[in-house]
Amino acid sequence: MLDKTENAKIKSNIFIVDDHPFIIQGYKNAITRYNPETFEFFISQAKDCESAYNVITSPDSPKFDIAFLDISMPSYEEKNIFSGEDLAKLISEYMPKCKIILLTMYTELLKIKTIIKTINPSGLVIKNDLTFDELLFAFDKVITDEKYYSESVLKMLSQSEGDSLEIDQFDEQILFHISKGTKLTEMPQYIPISVGAIERRKLNLKELLNVTNGNDSDLVQQAKNKGLLF
Repeated sequence: MLDKTENAKIKSNIFIVDDHPFIIQGYKNAITRYNPETFEFFISQAKDCESAYNVITSPDSPKFDIAFLDISMPSYEEKNIFSGEDLAKLISEYMPKCKIILLTMYTELLKIKTIIKTINPSGLVIKNDLTFDELLFAFDKVITDEKYYSESVLKMLSQSEGDSLEIDQFDEQILFHISKGTKLTEMPQYIPISVGAIERRKLNLKELLNVTNGNDSDLVQQAKNKGLLF
């Protein structure tokens, strides 16, 4: 946690998860240049959902103050961790005071609104908006207890007033299991709702994604197009 002794620097634990090493290094370079007279940063990193899960759940890990999470990463199916969103939920469980900054390439409004509704991150950045200065600006906002949404996020939200299209975590899980070929009758093993509820949600998803006359493959493809599946 943030810790400062008299005449000493503020110590802050940072966690970075991305499957591209050069991106992690870029984040490190930016963070270590942020107000070095005041802060001392201790940075941990992970390359995918499995390694991140192990760091988050390890009793030897520090309590992170800020976590940078890429949304699209190799999953850890054994623990039902499929994305940076799932890691964000896990961090909130283990380290509720940790501030989450999510980074994504997706620019679909439905996906962005779903992230904000289900995760409510301290920061949400479209990677196409990201520059060295932008990263420092986002970091400054979040570390001083403000929220930060990058320009593209703000633009999408401002243009969508009155648009109520949203999905929740059960819908996301249903889409994932459809994409894996899981039978409808087997889904309650993984999703804590009834077969009937799953079937109704599946029909709603088809209507929401405009594939009412399509099959499961069409639903999966459209979900991928909308950034709801990876």
